[in-house]
Amino acid sequence: MSAANARWLNEVQWDEHGLVPVIAQEAGSGDVLMFAWMNREALQRTAETGEAVYWSRSRRKLWHKGEESGHVQKVVEIRVDCDNDVVLLKVEQQGGIACHTGRHSCFFQKYLAEGRWEVVEPVVKDPQEIYK
Repeated sequence: MSAANARWLNEVQWDEHGLVPVIAQEAGSGDVLMFAWMNREALQRTAETGEAVYWSRSRRKLWHKGEESGHVQKVVEIRVDCDNDVVLLKVEQQGGIACHTGRHSCFFQKYLAEGRWEVVEPVVKDPQEIYK
């Protein structure tokens, strides 16, 4: 990649660990599917391949979304917020499952006034069947 082509990556406000927070939103429905992190290489690969690649903080390595589950995220659009410190991916979620729990979205729990969380989205596919 030439220096001119890398300029857009230089405009991202990376944190002290070289990461930027990322929101994955389903392009068709507008549903927020998940939150993750990217380093420079992950964002570059995402742009080059058209599929979401994240940085796994727990595994300390690049993570091509769907590499194990097959639930790849096809990137429709990449946006950055007004401060250039949050990335928004508009994606087409393959298989309809974004969460490792087998649900459509990672945001499947809703706060109730009684001071508790309630699961409000069903499991689409048993994770034991997804991750063998």
